[in-house]
Amino acid sequence: MSELSVKEGLNAMDVASYLRRHPEFLREFPDIAMALVLPREQGQAASLASYQLDVLRDKNRELNRRLHDLIEIAHENEGLMVRVHTLTLALMRARTLAETTNAVVAALTEDFNTDLVRLVLFRADPDLPAAEWLIVEPSGASAFPAFSEFFKRADPLCGRLQDDKLDVLFGARAATAQSAVLLPIGTVGMLAIGSLDPNRFHPGMGTVFLKLIGEAVSTALARFPAG
Repeated sequence: MSELSVKEGLNAMDVASYLRRHPEFLREFPDIAMALVLPREQGQAASLASYQLDVLRDKNRELNRRLHDLIEIAHENEGLMVRVHTLTLALMRARTLAETTNAVVAALTEDFNTDLVRLVLFRADPDLPAAEWLIVEPSGASAFPAFSEFFKRADPLCGRLQDDKLDVLFGARAATAQSAVLLPIGTVGMLAIGSLDPNRFHPGMGTVFLKLIGEAVSTALARFPAG
């Protein structure tokens, strides 16, 4: 009974806290339940039971919305996993360095629906194709001072790239890359993916699948040591 005694300085938060700890309180004191003033909707007073039902319905709608969002994310992740798996299989089937680089760009362009792709390799090889999407730099990372911090961190970089980086990667099409992703490819280069959509790639996006792509490409290229 000591908890039921009125304390000096009792405030609304104290009352609310007590009722949360004793949800059976109104059953023991029905006169208080009858005297309560409940929230009104469209000018009509609601009973305690109907008010509780409305609250439960609101919570149920919110839970359903969250569940729907989680299902959507799961579907998107499943689709991404399938595309990464398809890319990995294509890399495994490639028998030459040229086939490997072509498989990378083809998969990213067709399966991942990207607008711009640039593969940067720190090696020269006669087997490499002459293509707009391939940047060959035997001097290595030192030839790209604008990317020094990126190479040091060795993690995917997502979002809006600085103009100097865009110019190096996309040249005349730099202005069309409204958002981009940079992937390190081990120590042999990097992979750049650009989008015309400014919201396609952003700093808060997950990078798990991006890292998987980078590791798959790095492993595939390692099968063909530089001459």
